[in-house]
Amino acid sequence: MTRQELEERLISFAVSIYRICKLMSKSIAGVNLIDQIIRSSTSAALNYGEAVSAESKKDFTRKIKIILKELRETSIALEIIQQTKLSEAVADVEKAKKENNELISIFVKTLQTAQKNLQIK
Repeated sequence: MTRQELEERLISFAVSIYRICKLMSKSIAGVNLIDQIIRSSTSAALNYGEAVSAESKKDFTRKIKIILKELRETSIALEIIQQTKLSEAVADVEKAKKENNELISIFVKTLQTAQKNLQIK
């Protein structure tokens, strides 16, 4: 997968989260989770842009760690949304969970490779 393809995938993921949130309950819990998950899912995409422009291998590694942190936060928020049935978009939530897990796997592997490259230095 190219950098551009991964960037597009992260953007599409953030857009899918936005669409899920549009169908969520506007209760206090719903509004809180909407705010949180939109921030964490978009942060992953935005930080990827920073990682691509990293000033060093160490900076790149740090940005990838941030991306993983945000994706894991998004994962937990999706699980809460699913278990509390705060969104009417049940199938979309399940699809987003799958995509989120795949993105986490990609960035875990990316981080492992980056850390290995730092040790070679």
